[in-house]
Amino acid sequence: MIITAKNLTRSFGERVLFSGIDFHLDQGDKVALVARNGTGKSSLMNILAGKEPSEKGGVVQFQPGVRVGYLLQKENLNPEVSILDNVLSSNSIKMKTVREYLRLQELNDYTSDAFAEVSELMEQHNLWDFQTQVSEILSVLGINDVQQKTSTLSGGQQKRVALASVLIDEPDLYILDEPTNHLDLNMIQWLENFLDRQKATLLLVSHDRYFIDSVCNRIVELDRGTLQNYRGNYAYYLEKKAETEIALSSTVDKAKNLLKTELEWMRRQPKARGTKQKARIDSFYELQDKANTDLSTKEIQISVQTSRLGKKIIEASNISISFQEREILQPFSYIFERFAKIGVVGNNGSGKSTLLKILSGELSPDTGSIVHGDTLNIGFYKQDGLKIVPGKRAIEYITDIAEYIPLADGSQLTASMLMTQFGFSAKEQYANAEVMSGGEQRRLYLLTILMKNPNFLILDEPTNDLDIQTLNVLEDFLQNFSGCLLIVSHDRYFMDRLVDHLFVIEEGGFIRDFPGNYTDYREFLKANKSTKKEEPQKKTQSTEKVSSASEKKKLSYNEQKEYESLTKEIEKLESKKQELEQKISSLEDFQEIQKVSEEIQNIIELIDEKTLRWLELAEIAETNE
Repeated sequence: MIITAKNLTRSFGERVLFSGIDFHLDQGDKVALVARNGTGKSSLMNILAGKEPSEKGGVVQFQPGVRVGYLLQKENLNPEVSILDNVLSSNSIKMKTVREYLRLQELNDYTSDAFAEVSELMEQHNLWDFQTQVSEILSVLGINDVQQKTSTLSGGQQKRVALASVLIDEPDLYILDEPTNHLDLNMIQWLENFLDRQKATLLLVSHDRYFIDSVCNRIVELDRGTLQNYRGNYAYYLEKKAETEIALSSTVDKAKNLLKTELEWMRRQPKARGTKQKARIDSFYELQDKANTDLSTKEIQISVQTSRLGKKIIEASNISISFQEREILQPFSYIFERFAKIGVVGNNGSGKSTLLKILSGELSPDTGSIVHGDTLNIGFYKQDGLKIVPGKRAIEYITDIAEYIPLADGSQLTASMLMTQFGFSAKEQYANAEVMSGGEQRRLYLLTILMKNPNFLILDEPTNDLDIQTLNVLEDFLQNFSGCLLIVSHDRYFMDRLVDHLFVIEEGGFIRDFPGNYTDYREFLKANKSTKKEEPQKKTQSTEKVSSASEKKKLSYNEQKEYESLTKEIEKLESKKQELEQKISSLEDFQEIQKVSEEIQNIIELIDEKTLRWLELAEIAETNE
């Protein structure tokens, strides 16, 4: 075994995160650690990495000679030195050798015994191609100027430098806490391939389910202070976890029934003189512990109200923006429709967040215009998250907005009751937000956005630091969200489940309007790999005439995907219309009837629009059959 841990315990005050747990990793294991936010994932990782001691005599033992590379959730870099110095900061023999070689090279000391010795070590450890490896990894992760001072980098760039320093060192054991945060989709796919090639052992915390499936062969869940092992992918874990929960519930029920009988026997105050009596008394206490097993979970419920959205939503006309003579976004126009669910993808620094800010009205474009509809109510979830005020309690972030919050069913909740639905216990509500985990702070921030009843949600990397359980609930809510969605996310599973349309920001700031989700887009790129990349530019009138006259028009890949998508969309709208028509027949309140009638009319107009487009595409498709 490469690492063995026994009797690990961690608590904060009276709260016990985990107690007496054992853990091990075999050579070549690639393990994902999953748990709810605030249950001790990062604490367990810190103990296993040797950054924190375990309580009550717990021990962690490594196989002799094992080198560990640890990526913390919050990077631990020296801001006063260069990127290269941080990347080469490890105390491994390999890194020490490279640092010494570079130092002597800078001094032009090529004749000393020291240079001869370090050159021999470079040969011994096969480090002559090291600079090429460093350049490749940094380039892929979007870090180019290695002499740049680390303090000048953004938080996301620093996270990538910290990741690079771990990967470049090539340790025997990688311990990675949320390695995909601040990586774009191409970087994540490169990292998957890199880790897949490595023969090293891996322990990671990640909310990215596609990443877990691609990289890991085992899932370990920290739940109710204990560890449960599942050997297989994420889908297998979900299946077996459900079976475990059912079995545990049955065991607890049986223990409770048996406890009644044993409790009556204990109340007779038996004298434990015989061996059998002593054994029965010991069994009683074990049974009592089992019967008292807490099966409750902090289930999160999201049921906030959505304000009515009119026909006019956001109209972008020829918007563009530049920064220091660099064109970030080329002229782009788009009219948002009701129920639109659009993802935005592109490399880091391509302008995704800038586009969101322009569309929200927070940033003015250099050219063009943005027009918002009268009923538009935007909820903008930003990457930088909640602005933490020292000493401010969690519930105060909510009551600063409102004491009472309307729900989708027309009822109201107090701020405290709403926080309970979002998984915050009474004690956590009155704790300082600054001591919460990163995921808990993100969940609190999400609540402050949703409680304002937005009908257009703009989400910039909403999955960062959220646990998988919270993501599943959020996805369910967003799937049924009756407003518009515009999402930037590196979580491919999240994007695939929610969006049916993409804005792809390509090189040079061009925006490709793509009908389909992220997986559809990747398939499109594969299918067009051998052809020259098409630049998204407007055809001239003459070009359109030539093409239509010279050849019979066929559905393009994008039109084919749009054609298939429209069929599903129209079916969903028809079903929604039928539901509302059934609902209106049972209503008595005039205002409610009026509200539902308007919604039905909006859906009818949308069905007409989409049906007209479907007929256009269907005619082309039938012509070519």
